[in-house]
Amino acid sequence: FDPRHYLGTHCYSLPKTGPHRLRFLLESVKDLRETLKKKGSTLVVRKGKPEDVVRDLITQLGSVTAVVFHEEVREVL
Repeated sequence: FDPRHYLGTHCYSLPKTGPHRLRFLLESVKDLRETLKKKGSTLVVRKGKPEDVVRDLITQLGSVTAVVFHEEVREVL
């Protein structure tokens, strides 16, 4: 979870993620984790800036050969 997604917006400082969306996200992650456990896998969940968290996780695991990601489309004002 990237803390920057929960700050106010640039315009009017409106919340980017309200309480209902946050609850949906948390319930979805919990459900995904439970589904993966039933299949013998797991889900790593971290809080922090992805550029820091992913680097630290790669260092911790040590045997990572590839990292795949997608870039969020940003709104241009």
